[in-house]
Amino acid sequence: MHRILLIDDDAQLGPPLAAYFARFDMLLECALKPSEGLARLKQGGVDAAILDVMLPEMDGFALCRAIRKDSDIPIVMLTARGEVMDRVVGLELGADDYVPKPFEPRELVARVQTVLRRRIASPAAKLVSGDGNTLVFDGLVVNATTRTVLRAGETLDLTSTEFDLLLLLARAPGKVFSRDDILNQLRGHEAELYTRAVDIVVSRVRKKLEPLDCIKTLRNAGYTLALVRLQA
Repeated sequence: MHRILLIDDDAQLGPPLAAYFARFDMLLECALKPSEGLARLKQGGVDAAILDVMLPEMDGFALCRAIRKDSDIPIVMLTARGEVMDRVVGLELGADDYVPKPFEPRELVARVQTVLRRRIASPAAKLVSGDGNTLVFDGLVVNATTRTVLRAGETLDLTSTEFDLLLLLARAPGKVFSRDDILNQLRGHEAELYTRAVDIVVSRVRKKLEPLDCIKTLRNAGYTLALVRLQA
């Protein structure tokens, strides 16, 4: 059973939401303050976190940043409806998805299920290279089964969304993927915002890959991985 942590100062939200999540074989724990949520995360055993933007002690953005210092756990942000910048900022800080308030519980469950699936390497995600699971490039190794990335021998901390984007590019180095191609893989919605979201995720991955400069932008076309695959 997946264990999900909700950090939201609305004490009335947690119990009914927990009952709904239980219908989908997920255990929802609740923390009313960021400090309580961070303490719970340090204990381990949490598979994903849901963060409200408006919180006491620190807002959801600062909380997301604090979590990302130590963990690549999937994060879903709860944002005010219509606050596009809230969603963009959340994605820039490393959130994997967002759900605008007010929301339907079923939608939130679906989003959480999606970010959880990204954490699990399925047989379809395995790559035909060497041992069947690993893509090797000069200075970069991407393993689809363990969902790990090595840059010059150093393990990188990528969020599930960042890993999926890099994996997509690494499966077909040299191929140009349009934003729509990437959106289809990352389950995008609200096209205008998520066009921007693709750029945000690419920027995050590029920064983590530095000094390796391998994700290239082709104007009006999309993105490609400019590396030659080596024998694993």
